[in-house]
Amino acid sequence: MANMVETTSAWNTTGLHVHRKSLLHMSFYWGHKSEILFSGWPGCNSGMYALALILVFALAMVVEWLSYCSIIKPGANKVAAGFFQTAMHTVRAGLSYMVMLAVMSFNGGVFLAAVFGHAIGFLVFGSKAFRKAEKVPDLPPRK
Repeated sequence: MANMVETTSAWNTTGLHVHRKSLLHMSFYWGHKSEILFSGWPGCNSGMYALALILVFALAMVVEWLSYCSIIKPGANKVAAGFFQTAMHTVRAGLSYMVMLAVMSFNGGVFLAAVFGHAIGFLVFGSKAFRKAEKVPDLPPRK
């Protein structure tokens, strides 16, 4: 555990200086004892860790879906379509940042869940393997 920050210092509401254990890692590690996105979650519970991996995988797939979906109909009102595209872009950016923050937990399982989520999402939504027709995506490609 040499690569783990073991304690953090803080002042509590009564003005006393307290120390608490943290699961913040500074390099990749393998294990289910982690914190991903939220303080104390998933913690030490293997079932919650599996749920966290599924959530990261699903978030990455949704990012890919938003990148390649074609919802706006041709001939739609340009102003309404512009606002809808802006909303979709905002959601895609927010979800992308959530995936990035999850990967920044330095947990190897989370990293693999994010990579495979993006890969499977691209295979299903972006590649020619499952596309029925050449549709133009509503959003420009990510940079």
